[in-house]
Amino acid sequence: MAGFLARSGVERLLADHETADWITVTIEQHEEADYRQAKPGRPNPKTQYIKKTRDRYSLVWKLNQEALAHSEREDGLFPLLTNDRQLSAEEVLRAYKRQPLIEKRFSQFKTDFAVAPIYLQNVDRIAGLLAVYFFALVAQTLLERELRRAMKEAGVKSLPLYPEDRPCSRPTTHRLIELFEPIQRHELSCEGGDPYVMVTELTPVQRRVIELLGLSPDRYGY
Repeated sequence: MAGFLARSGVERLLADHETADWITVTIEQHEEADYRQAKPGRPNPKTQYIKKTRDRYSLVWKLNQEALAHSEREDGLFPLLTNDRQLSAEEVLRAYKRQPLIEKRFSQFKTDFAVAPIYLQNVDRIAGLLAVYFFALVAQTLLERELRRAMKEAGVKSLPLYPEDRPCSRPTTHRLIELFEPIQRHELSCEGGDPYVMVTELTPVQRRVIELLGLSPDRYGY
């Protein structure tokens, strides 16, 4: 029983420290003898002794050199798994490197879009709501891509979109919304006449962004 408990304790200890594959532990059992006088008194050549034995256990361990060598070959490696067998090793690595960009884009669900838990019982409604946000995310991504591509083609290195007109080399949709947020559009209707549209006059930066997107600043808001 004591040997079983000792083995269970050793196995649990190795498992907790994830070293079971590297260390081989055995528990050896041996007897320990103890001699005592059969009768009380001063010992002499005729004194008889009674031998009493009890089991003792000791741990014997050794390193599994083969397992250690195998683990050393894997040390420092970061495996990448994919189900696309047509990708080369370099293409798999490049796809993995794009993961932070994708995760950052989806993080905008909780930041820019402020998506919060909504208690909907119908699964179709949940999917529909997320689809709306997904389409908004796609539109946001396309807007950023088109503006940055136009800036590159036009040789524009940056736009003064940050506070204090500091340069911005990679405009985001959030920054563009802030840029155009002060724009107001009013429509004045007069009896018997066409409506009169009044739009806030665009700043040079706003006009430049609209032009880069291939639109007409003079038609903005009309």
